[in-house]
Amino acid sequence: MRSTTTLLTAAVFVAASAVPAHAAGTTVRTDTGFVSGTVTNAQRTFQGVPFAAPPTGENRWRDPQPAKPWQGVRQATRPGPRCAQDEGLGSPASDAEDCLYLNVTTPPNAVNRPVMVWIHGGSFTSGAGSDYGVDQLVRNGSVVVTINYRLGAFGYFGFPGLAGSGAFGLKDQQKALEWVQRNIRQFGGNPRNVTLFGASAGGLSTCAQLTSPRTRGLFHRAIIQSGPCQLGIPAGENQVHHTWAARADVEQAGAKASHGCTDIACLRQLSVQQVKALTPLFSAPAYDTEALPDNPITALRQGRFHRIPVLTGTTRDELTVFVAMYYPRLDAGGYELALVEGFGAAKAKRIVEHYPPKGGDERVQLSKALTAMTSACTTDELRSQTNAFGYEFAEPEPPMIFPGMPEFPYGAYHGSELPFLLRYGGATLDAGQRKLSDEMVRAWTRFARTGHPGWSRQDVRLFATEQVAPADHRCDLWSS
Repeated sequence: MRSTTTLLTAAVFVAASAVPAHAAGTTVRTDTGFVSGTVTNAQRTFQGVPFAAPPTGENRWRDPQPAKPWQGVRQATRPGPRCAQDEGLGSPASDAEDCLYLNVTTPPNAVNRPVMVWIHGGSFTSGAGSDYGVDQLVRNGSVVVTINYRLGAFGYFGFPGLAGSGAFGLKDQQKALEWVQRNIRQFGGNPRNVTLFGASAGGLSTCAQLTSPRTRGLFHRAIIQSGPCQLGIPAGENQVHHTWAARADVEQAGAKASHGCTDIACLRQLSVQQVKALTPLFSAPAYDTEALPDNPITALRQGRFHRIPVLTGTTRDELTVFVAMYYPRLDAGGYELALVEGFGAAKAKRIVEHYPPKGGDERVQLSKALTAMTSACTTDELRSQTNAFGYEFAEPEPPMIFPGMPEFPYGAYHGSELPFLLRYGGATLDAGQRKLSDEMVRAWTRFARTGHPGWSRQDVRLFATEQVAPADHRCDLWSS
């Protein structure tokens, strides 16, 4: 019986290896074994493909280790587990540490197609690559890869003497890019034409990888959506969540929040729930690390980044969704106090001159001011530093993708462009929005194919179903 099984396994390997990389079959050979996906007339999909060993046990808070080879054919018809996380906005909770999996979707009979690698958002604490449907990008000729990476305290915990402190999630992303270089040709993709793209925390990750020496040659274009390399999001009671943390600060925080442990061996024995409880302290990737030597905005300002084509932009009303979440109501006094505590009295006075109280609920005015400061104007700076192509998503009434949000005039809020590029959040588009979606998908996939989205670098392309004027975010005010 054993010899028969061995013979059958060998036969499977021989038959699979005889299938050319561009064939429309269900089985593809990777460098760790064969995977069998799902084939339709429109695409081939391979889900739950491991790109690293499970980061569990001794591998918790270690650099991602190589995936172990397997025998036979691995079924790749379901996504891998989402990385351990608490429930987020539309994102279910998970206790899985074994989560370093990716998904590949290709056009039928793909050969040497441009590759797009998607990094999901979620404030570095929630989400999964499998949350996003990539059908439209694939129909326009791209091979699309979506990835998982460690989140919260699992991805960004630090401790004195711990190698890689604060940067494990970023290293997971780099490990996935290395997998793409070794394997994507077998799926019909071109490893020399890889576009890294993401939104929110995924856009910030893309910016970080743009400045990391470890990623040189791993991707060749970058699309940064609503992740302008430096982002401070209001977190209620005039607190601000910052994007990046210094490694020394992360290590100091780990020493104080160690559940009584004095060494990393003890910490690796903590339960998943105990580690998840630390996430509020460890949701910012660390710089001064091997994965990220400098704060990305510092590296960009000093010209230390990969000289590749970049497309970057924001939504017109980025911060409305955060202001609505954290401020139930805001009168004129509360509005001015929020500005004073955030920017100091002198600048707050100038801001009020340009964004004066309207009488009543002042959350819309706060949203406009914060959108300009934290998103639109920092994206303008990013465009200038990288000679990037720019866009602004200005659709006035996009579908809401976050469940349970209070009534508020959100406009083109943070994340509202996602259903126009990917299937996400159960959003339904009307006829005019579907036309806009087609236009955006063509621009994104053209950029992935050629490095040019179809407009000049001097222009900021506005995406909306109706004609709108360019927004005046008063970037001169913030730069001063």
